[in-house]
Formats: sequence, C-alpha cells, structure tokens
Amino acid sequence: MWERKELKQRAKEVLRTSYWKAFLVSIILAFVTGGGGSPSTFNLGSSPSSDMDVDWEVIGPFIAIAIIIFIIVFVFALAFRIFLCFPLEVGSMRYFKQAAEHEVNLNHIGYAFNKHRYWDVVKAMLWRTFLNFLWFLLLIIPGIVKSYAYSMVPYILADNPNIGYRRAVELSKEMTRGHKFRIFVLDLSFLGWILLGIVVLFVGVLFVMPYIYATKAELYLALRQQALKNGLTSEEELRLNQTPVI
Repeated sequence: MWERKELKQRAKEVLRTSYWKAFLVSIILAFVTGGGGSPSTFNLGSSPSSDMDVDWEVIGPFIAIAIIIFIIVFVFALAFRIFLCFPLEVGSMRYFKQAAEHEVNLNHIGYAFNKHRYWDVVKAMLWRTFLNFLWFLLLIIPGIVKSYAYSMVPYILADNPNIGYRRAVELSKEMTRGHKFRIFVLDLSFLGWILLGIVVLFVGVLFVMPYIYATKAELYLALRQQALKNGLTSEEELRLNQTPVI
C-alpha cells in the first residue's frame, strides 16, 4: 500500500535534478487542462419597462450574428481542446511518468502526436471526458468520485496509447478502486502549498505544480505495480516489456 510521504519524497528526489524541465511541462499542463475558474456572473441590471418598444427588425440581425459567432468560437474551442490539448496532456503525463522512472526527456511531450497513437489517444481522452460530463450532470459528488476513478487514464495511455478507449477507462477504475478517498486526501495535502502560491501574487502556484504532477506520477507507478501484482493488467498490455519509442 502506497504512502503519501513516500510518494512526495520520491517526487522531490526526481525534481532535484530536473525541476526546470518539470516546470516547463507543468506550464503546458496548466494550459491544456484549464485553470478551473468559477463561472462568471453577469449583472443584467433592472428589468426593462413593459412599455419599452423593441425594434426587432433592427436588433434581430445583430442577435443572429452574435449567436453565430458564439457557436463558431465554441466549436473552435472544443476542437482545440480535443485535438491538441488531449494529446499534449497525455504527452506531459508521459514526461512525468518517465522522469519518475529516471528518463528525463522533454521529447515525451509530443509522444501522442505519432500517427500510430494520435487517434487512439484522442478517442480515449474524449470518452473519459464524456463519462465525467455525464456523471457531473447527475450530481456533483458522484462526478467528483468518478473523476478520481478515471484519473489514471492519461497515464495508462502514456504507457500504451493503443490499449483501447474502453479498456483504458476500465483499467483506471480497477486501479483506483479502494484508493479514491486516499487520492483525495493526497490532493488535500497540497492545499497549503497552493495557498502559499496564491499569496505570492498567484504566480507562486506555478512553481508548486511540478511537485504535484511529479507526486501524481509516483502515485500511478505505485498503483500500476499493485495492479500488476493483483493480475488486473500485465506488462504486455501496458507494453512495459518493449523498448520505448518517443
């Protein structure tokens, strides 16, 4: 059974010799995964007077144009997230995973853009996102629980991008079974560092991110080892016995 202190200690050892590379990858990850800000609130002001005349012939075309622009921007942002950010996220996770295994190489960031990996990675990440979305539609708490259940998908794809989108999600669920609350506590353990980073004009948070990502990579390795031991997967399925190709 993994322990938080051991994971963090191993992460610190990795970062001692490769912190600034990890910092660069963390910036990329922060960009592709989003900042997670709270939704904006718009003040619409007081209700219009009932006797106010609206010339829809004049306003109508502007409203139609605004709607079209919104749809175009939304579709572009969605495509950007799916076709660029998803592969970058997997590549970044591969960097941290490989760094934890003593192979520090920034070329891993582009790992998923190989033609033999790209579409399988996109499908698996899109499937995970879709499932998360459905669970969050149900209720917030189940959504959070399932997000932890699916959290190992990018790391699994970093080992074997061709494992299949359904199998990647299923294996992540099996690997995190009985560990989700402990992973949640692990996340809470970084709260002090994050608050300290926020105090330093928010920029300080960026310098904490490599520590968090490196620890999560150590967590994956620990869960992977346990999954192999329990027969949930195999070295062949995760391609651990093959010569790595960047």
